[in-house]
Amino acid sequence: ITADIMDGFRNTGGFDMLGSGRHKIESKEQFDDSMAVCNAIGLDGLVVIGGDDSNTNGALLAEYFKANGCNTKVIGAPKTIDGDLKCPPYIPISFGFDTACKTYATLVSNVAIDALSAQKYYHIVRLMGRSASNIALEVALLTRPNACLIGEEVARDKRSMRDLTVELADMIEQRSELGKDYGVIILPEGLIEFIPEFNQLMSELNDKLATPGVEATEASILANLSAENAACFKFLPDFIRAQLLLDRDPHGNVQVAKIETEKLLAATIAEELKQRRAAGSYKGSFKTQFHAYGYEGRAGMPTVFDSSYCYALGATASALLCNGCTGLIASVMNLLAPALEWQCGGVPVTSLCVIERRHGKEKPVIKKALVELEGPLSQPYAAYMKIRGDLRLMDAYTVTGPIQYDMDTCKASTDIPITLQLELGVQPQLLSNVPQPKRMGDFL
Repeated sequence: ITADIMDGFRNTGGFDMLGSGRHKIESKEQFDDSMAVCNAIGLDGLVVIGGDDSNTNGALLAEYFKANGCNTKVIGAPKTIDGDLKCPPYIPISFGFDTACKTYATLVSNVAIDALSAQKYYHIVRLMGRSASNIALEVALLTRPNACLIGEEVARDKRSMRDLTVELADMIEQRSELGKDYGVIILPEGLIEFIPEFNQLMSELNDKLATPGVEATEASILANLSAENAACFKFLPDFIRAQLLLDRDPHGNVQVAKIETEKLLAATIAEELKQRRAAGSYKGSFKTQFHAYGYEGRAGMPTVFDSSYCYALGATASALLCNGCTGLIASVMNLLAPALEWQCGGVPVTSLCVIERRHGKEKPVIKKALVELEGPLSQPYAAYMKIRGDLRLMDAYTVTGPIQYDMDTCKASTDIPITLQLELGVQPQLLSNVPQPKRMGDFL
């Protein structure tokens, strides 16, 4: 990497220069091949940039190199937009999370303005985050939608699809009584995997469809499912039932990630509202617009914080390598202070690991950081809980606008993520007094 090459990528992200992959180094042959390449090019240091799995893999690589006389040192750097790699106080956050969330917040702000302008649509937004709802929570704190579903909360309370449907239908009915047949709802892409009965249904469906004589038809499946799972299956809309039976991966399993959860929820809500209309309790209109924001956030122009944080992580990784360190992950702390006061160092990856059973074997892994509902890092969830009830009926949307870069005149340009601020002790902002809207003709 020359200065001229670097000049074209500085502060723009840079993965279009480095490339990105999801391959793991697991077998002895793969470890030997990696060591052979490093020896062949005389590599002094290797920086593994990635999430929990990548950095655990990097530590194993460092151990293997050292045990086999390879001079290449290995250092990790925390990168994942999902926000599920953090080990306070040493790894307070991964880079990329702030950029992704602020990019998504801009888009959610846009649809919030549309909701207020047209006043006839519910915008249902699905955001990245399969294993954790960190992105959804951060964007909700940034934009203040009418509802945000937190997967970890759904799992803790064992809430069913029916529970979620009734909860949102209640909000929509109450808003309709105020003349508001519009709103914004956020959910994480992995929500469906947090719903207990859906997990059970997926497991039994996979087993039954792998059984000789069981056909991929509704009649055949309903005849073979347990009563509980059959009831869950029948509750689902027609298009989701068809998708579950027909859209399988190469191993014959349901492709959960491809299920459009926002459309599933909209369909179950529409059916619930239809029944309420027949009963005379609901007289409103429920029209939807769907949005699935993913890669546009992952590839957004970096925020000032992410650019500064990455620069510090890179400089730290280089310093660790130059000092002969290996098996560490770069650590930058004191992030509430100006960048010149950040505290940099290295932490042994093994000190951050727990032992989990993966594919029948006990393996060291860095535990995924999910949204904490209680405990030392539950401040973001607690802050959202304080305003969630009011947001259901109010139109208190915060319009973030595009990411800001003017560090001289725009204080917001250097803001760190709200969830990180709260975890580091900053007090949450309360809702401002939003005046009651006045009706002018058919418009509020």
